[in-house]
Amino acid sequence: MKFCSDCGVTLVRRVPAGDNRERDCCDACGVIHYQNPKVVVGTVPTHDGRILLCRRAIEPRYGYWTLPAGFMENGETVAEGALRETREEAGIEVELGAVFSMLSVPHVDQVHLFYLARMRSPQVAPGEETLEARLFEEAEIPWEQIAFRTVEKTLRWWFEDRARQRFDMHTDDIHFGRPKKS
Repeated sequence: MKFCSDCGVTLVRRVPAGDNRERDCCDACGVIHYQNPKVVVGTVPTHDGRILLCRRAIEPRYGYWTLPAGFMENGETVAEGALRETREEAGIEVELGAVFSMLSVPHVDQVHLFYLARMRSPQVAPGEETLEARLFEEAEIPWEQIAFRTVEKTLRWWFEDRARQRFDMHTDDIHFGRPKKS
């Protein structure tokens, strides 16, 4: 930020009293403009042992496969955001289960959270951000074309948990590393 959104004065980058990191501060009106991570919410939708993936129609990672997910909006709960993103991207209704994975992605200031979800029907109606949506058996997953590391980890955990017939909550941190091929 360059200017205070409250009064329009040029901001100063400094550590405010009682804080431990630099913030955008307005010396005119006293407002401290905090910047916090964005929350990405989504689901792991399944039907008859298959997982639904969506092929992205937007950047980043146009044409790659992902779980239905996106940024949480102000005024909604995490669960409401996950359901909304699933409807918007895949055109499906799901019964939401437990939180399945939570991954911190500090190099892009994000937290990704996925719920288990059971599709009410195998019918899909992809939205504007999705080229296609379809159900995959484990052997059909296009691993080399998965859009994001958080999705890849979540999918691998899901198949591991299914094999041992117990679904647990998983957490991890994704640090800057292996770039995906375009």
